[in-house]
Parts: sequence; structure tokens; C-alpha cells
Amino acid sequence: MSLIDIILLAAALGIDCLIVSFSQGLIFKNNRIKNSLSLALTMGLFQGFMPVIGYVGANSLYKILLPFSRWIVFGIFFILGLKFIVDSFKPKEEEIQCIGFKCLISLGIATSIDALVSGASIRLTHTNIIEASLIIGLMSFVMSLAGFWGGNYVKNIPSKYLEILGGMILILLAVKSLF
Repeated sequence: MSLIDIILLAAALGIDCLIVSFSQGLIFKNNRIKNSLSLALTMGLFQGFMPVIGYVGANSLYKILLPFSRWIVFGIFFILGLKFIVDSFKPKEEEIQCIGFKCLISLGIATSIDALVSGASIRLTHTNIIEASLIIGLMSFVMSLAGFWGGNYVKNIPSKYLEILGGMILILLAVKSLF
């Protein structure tokens, strides 16, 4: 994967962080700086660390998977992209209204499952995991802050369009992986 591919992947993975943080920004009126930083730090750490776990998991199966790596990468990104797009049309649950430690951990895990799966793709494309995980984590941190503060100022941005955009980016990365 090129640096641009990693940045696009990071942006697509960060969409969930942005949306969750946006919903939190709509809710919280007090301690906004502390809450926004806590949320963004949690999102960035989980999004940055989960690909490492996926990378290590794929590493143990690397020799078996190598002959099929292009198609596996295609499948992972394509399915994740379709999932983003399909989920954008599903009714949303009520906004999560918590910022405590347990809630932050739960949000971190929930938003980073896709990043875990992407770690396998990072391994199969011979991409530097440290560089990729740092970019993914930083992008998620920044997108979380932007989402939180955007929620404080703008009350009605439809998250549906952001999810569709993230899905389209992943599908484009899937197609690109075949060439």
C-alpha cells in the first residue's frame, strides 16, 4: 500500500469515530475540552492498535494466505465497504450518552473492529504496520475531535453520507488491490 492508500484507509476507518464523536458532541455541554480529548484519545488508540492485532494474526497464517493475498485484501476491503454503505441505510439507534471509562472502552472497541480486520490486509500487502497504525490512530484522533466539535456547532449533518463515502473509499481500495 502506498502512503496515499494508507491515508485513505485511515480516513475510511475514522468515519465511525467521527460519527460517534459527532453524536457525543451534540449531547455534551459541560467539560467539552476534557470530554472531546478523552474520546479522541480513546478512538485514536484503539483504531491505531487494532490493526496491529490483525497484522499479527495474519502473520501466523502468512505463508498459507500469500498466494491468495490479492483476493483476500480485495474481499476484506470490498466487504467492509459494502458494510459501511448498507449500514448507512439502516435506522440508527439512540445516541450513546456516556463518556465514562467503561463507555470509552466500549466505544473504542466497537468502532475499531473494522481496523482489526484491516490489519490482515496491511500484512498481506507488505505494508509497514507501524507507519500504518500510527497514521490510522492519528487520523481517528483528528476525526474524533472534528466530529465532537462539529456536533457542538452543527446539529443536523446526516451521518449517512459520511458512511457511504467511507464505504466507497474502501471499495476503491479493494479494486486497486487487484492491480
